[in-house]
Amino acid sequence: MVIDVATIGEDVPLLEGIRTACAIRRLRPDPVPRELIRKVCEAGTFAPSGGNRQPWTFIAVTDPERRSWFAERYRRVFASYIAPARRAAESPDYPNAQRKILAGALHLAEHLHEAPVHLFVAGWKRRGEPQYQALYPAIENVLLACRAVGLGASLTTLQQAFQAEVDAWLGLPETQPTCAMLPIGWPAVKHRRPVRRSIDECLHFERFTPR
Repeated sequence: MVIDVATIGEDVPLLEGIRTACAIRRLRPDPVPRELIRKVCEAGTFAPSGGNRQPWTFIAVTDPERRSWFAERYRRVFASYIAPARRAAESPDYPNAQRKILAGALHLAEHLHEAPVHLFVAGWKRRGEPQYQALYPAIENVLLACRAVGLGASLTTLQQAFQAEVDAWLGLPETQPTCAMLPIGWPAVKHRRPVRRSIDECLHFERFTPR
């Protein structure tokens, strides 16, 4: 596939991109060009940060053996994390919308090693604390950029359950821990508008009014 990295995604309207940037957990194993990985990560660097400190670091893991290493450990943590939801899903009253989300999460865990890019986002600590307030806007920018260029992506923080091990594996110093991991690849399903409650249910003016 020949991709014009300079122009791809540049014509996607901002609000339409935001409205259709749903989590994509079903990804094709086809490789993603490094130039495109660079482009979506560059979008992350335009996020705001206090004092313009720009604490972020992006590590894209594409090697199959390294992806398998991480996926194996992810699955162990995920099995415990998702167990309550799997038990709840045995009830016929379990909402269909939640059942679909559960199915997508299970699929990602089972096929994580096939996702062509495992993008880890890390950041410097300040006063001994990670600067998540800067990293999450950068992550959102990356997710929106993925949507714009046609890639699928989602956000997970389960690596924090074995953070010391994964940070050492990535070669990160203790002062620069990972915040999250984004599995990225060409989507096996279409981008779409996710189901959301009406803004009228959550927007208030001047002060909160119970409804």
